[in-house]
Amino acid sequence: MRAIGIIAAAWAASVAVAGGAEPVPAPGAPARGDVVLCMSLEPPVLDPTAGAAQAIREVTYANIFEGLVGLDRHGRIVPRLAEGWDVAADGTVFTFHLRDGAIFHDGTPVTADDVRFSFERAVAPDSKNAQKWIFAPIAAIDTPDARTVKITLKQPSANFLYGLAWGDAVIVGRATAATNATKPIGTGPYRLDSWTRGDRLTLVATGAWWGGPTRIAKATFRFVNDPQAQVAGIKAGDCDVLTNLAAPEAADSLAADPKLAVVVGRTEGETIVAMNNARKPLDDVRVRRALAMGIDRDAVNLAVESGTGTPIGSHFSPNHPAYIDLTAINAHDPDKARALLDEAGVKGLKLTLKVPPPAYARRSAEIVAAQLAEIGVEVAILPVEFPQWLEQVFRGKDYDLTIISHTEPLDIGIYARPDYYFNYVNPGFQELMATIETTPDEAARDRLYISAQKMLAQDAVNIFLFILPKITVTRGGLTGMWTDWPLPANPLAELAWP
Repeated sequence: MRAIGIIAAAWAASVAVAGGAEPVPAPGAPARGDVVLCMSLEPPVLDPTAGAAQAIREVTYANIFEGLVGLDRHGRIVPRLAEGWDVAADGTVFTFHLRDGAIFHDGTPVTADDVRFSFERAVAPDSKNAQKWIFAPIAAIDTPDARTVKITLKQPSANFLYGLAWGDAVIVGRATAATNATKPIGTGPYRLDSWTRGDRLTLVATGAWWGGPTRIAKATFRFVNDPQAQVAGIKAGDCDVLTNLAAPEAADSLAADPKLAVVVGRTEGETIVAMNNARKPLDDVRVRRALAMGIDRDAVNLAVESGTGTPIGSHFSPNHPAYIDLTAINAHDPDKARALLDEAGVKGLKLTLKVPPPAYARRSAEIVAAQLAEIGVEVAILPVEFPQWLEQVFRGKDYDLTIISHTEPLDIGIYARPDYYFNYVNPGFQELMATIETTPDEAARDRLYISAQKMLAQDAVNIFLFILPKITVTRGGLTGMWTDWPLPANPLAELAWP
């Protein structure tokens, strides 16, 4: 079947008016060509294939780097470096047709060899790619000519194309891949101009993007982790945009300012208290269930996100049609929680809670620790910086509890990875996810996703809190920011001043 995407000109036109009517500058007053975006965390590197941090994608996705396909603001798969593709009837062969005129920032044309190199690099033994599952179904990559890539899968994979839309599947050049962490060379509409560590980085338009000219010529990302500093910055005009307000309690007062616009949307961010399932006594499901029942997720959501988050009972987004509300499983019940700890023979339990910098995590930690104290569990809060979190928790698995928001779309499959930092090993769940991957019928796949959600809730793998909201604040009539985050991204080519 033929899956032709949107041709370059039509796609570029849709980008220009994304989010509403096309802004028209006032006579004699040319629109601004620069923008300052304030975000909470600084990316540790700028290569999305070499790190799991959300901040990398917030800066680079659809700006510096692009994949064969991408996700738009509605979560739909759209063409990027591939202008179209064919899929064999049995779903095992994808033939991608590369876009004519796409070049890297160093002027090198994008070829089929770059695609093959990028995907083979992603699964190499020394690869730091956090989402190798995307490429695992690939059996062979053929490049019959410079603009054609033929990918043969080992078996049908329902989410293969969806995975290629993630930031981890961007196309990089053979000559520049090794230095992309600090000197990124991509194919997107913007290139890195400067980076002052701990403060800001600036991107400038390349002027040679296949999608055509952009209205924003220069964009500065400032890193402002303190929630109150974010509020002060947007009020004072030091920020044109808060990509995701870290002080949700300030949303109403900011919305009352006529110079500002506040929009509340959703991310794909399942915010959880992750538990190390391999560490005693957390390897006992009764203990994990007790901890989950000790937490009042509605109270956490109200205190941390002013109620703007969506409570969840498993690792699945309410944005997906297969979502079911499982908050009744392991619902808040301190008496039952204490009884389960007694049944497991656990007395005087002491745990550590390693907490990265985001405001939602630091705020949640205080409430979680206080609520667990009510069921007799002592929690020591250990604040860590994000590089430490990645090294100690994500890679080293040296933790009892942690709080983090998983912002990747449709990422329930991470629980099928026995080497993942949760240390959750359930052959039944692994088999279920393998079945989902090879089920072509969407309705049947959704039924299996429901079973997967229930399994995670019943196993109390983690304490599921809420879906992280996205509260965007803009000033001066700037348009084009994404209301929702189907994945963490701030595509600058969609922005425009009135």
